[in-house]
Amino acid sequence: MKVRAADFLVYDQETGAYRENPEQVVRDDVEKHYWLHVGRTIIKDWRLYLMLVPMLLVFLFWRYFPMYELLSCFKVENPVVPVSGQLFSGFSYFKRLLFAGDSLSSDFWRAMRNTFITSFYGLCFGFPMPIILALFFNEVRSNGVRSVFQVLTYLPKFMSTVIMTSLVTMLVKQGGTTTNMGIISQALVKLGVITQEVGHAGLLNNPAYFRTLYQISGIWEGAGYDSIVFFAAIIAISPTSYEAAQIDGANKWAQMRYVVLPSILSTIVIMLITRIGSLLNVGYEKVMLLYNDRTWVTADVVSTFAQRNGLASTGQKGLAAAAEMMNNVVGMLLVIGSNTIARKATNTSLY
Repeated sequence: MKVRAADFLVYDQETGAYRENPEQVVRDDVEKHYWLHVGRTIIKDWRLYLMLVPMLLVFLFWRYFPMYELLSCFKVENPVVPVSGQLFSGFSYFKRLLFAGDSLSSDFWRAMRNTFITSFYGLCFGFPMPIILALFFNEVRSNGVRSVFQVLTYLPKFMSTVIMTSLVTMLVKQGGTTTNMGIISQALVKLGVITQEVGHAGLLNNPAYFRTLYQISGIWEGAGYDSIVFFAAIIAISPTSYEAAQIDGANKWAQMRYVVLPSILSTIVIMLITRIGSLLNVGYEKVMLLYNDRTWVTADVVSTFAQRNGLASTGQKGLAAAAEMMNNVVGMLLVIGSNTIARKATNTSLY
């Protein structure tokens, strides 16, 4: 590449001499004093950076340091020798989980299938609910009434998983008589949705109803809190857009379809990509607190499979790490694929 003087110098017709390009002078000054500007910014906003420290520590200790233990899925298991000193075993754990054909491999494939189905149902039914709630909040004109509804929908998110699962268990609890059934089970029996035998046995003891209860409780717990992002995007829409739609004769439904939804489409796409990224990350806490031996067929997921085989019973940490590794790799591929599709279809992407 040939460098010319005109790339850095500008000819001044008045003096008949070359002088340095003012834009280049600014760029050189910025590059020369870059770290000085960074230091001044940090000193100026040191309170904000101080608030960032706890989050960085959480990610460091709970996200990055545990990656060291992922080496165990490629190492020969030896609890005495550190992971770094163990012998390399290749992909033997992955081969056993995927192609062994024994009971452990079949349990893994069942857990992977349950994870995908549970997450897919959560994406289909759980993702639209925060958007619907945000649209509902936007139509409530009274600030007091809207605040009450928002607090009521946000509240379950601040309850612990143990409390949420205990409430679900109490609402559908099993018993020997109708009076000992939970209020939800009694209502479903009276409506004819389930039989009394199913209500007496307990919905949480029936594998056919576990996924439904899991998704409904998940929507109850997180829909209100997740609607904050969409409601913030809705209230940022300019009032002139609504006024223009009203002049054109658009009613509420038309305004929602042609004004609100297109305006928050970018937010929906970004949130959808992040949701797809965590599609297979079904938390084991809630599943473990709800499932039992009779519902393993539909309730067992990869995280509970890894916990059961890596810590609880057999203590095969290599197999558990391999299962979680495959789960995370599939999640990463889903993020890349969904981001690429979104970028090509809507010109909006996460990166």
